[in-house]
Amino acid sequence: MSEQKKPHHVPFPEEDNGAPRSPDQTGSYTMVEPRFREIYFQFYKETYKPSVLDRKTKELIAISASLAARCQGCLEGHIKKALKFGATREEISESIAIAIGVNAAAIVDLTDIAADNMDLKLY
Repeated sequence: MSEQKKPHHVPFPEEDNGAPRSPDQTGSYTMVEPRFREIYFQFYKETYKPSVLDRKTKELIAISASLAARCQGCLEGHIKKALKFGATREEISESIAIAIGVNAAAIVDLTDIAADNMDLKLY
């Protein structure tokens, strides 16, 4: 008896044009009412239409946002798309470094707020 492979969870439309795939194809959105999925997919398509930012830049931003949001499926999908739209290894690495820096600053900010709220200074 062969094992059936579960579909890979993809929390965004895999198609470049934002065309939605059904939950049974993606393994995702199984808990989201279809009308809300459609609203999300429409929004997603709008954000990736041609605009003042080129597609490669949008994908590099999406890599950083995926890291900040801790979305594995998003990260993998946006890395693939960034490469498809001409991003270099160095550009991808720099977008990752920016996410690291912003997340480190967020930790400092939270601890500063906690220290102020507690009237506490460790150093």
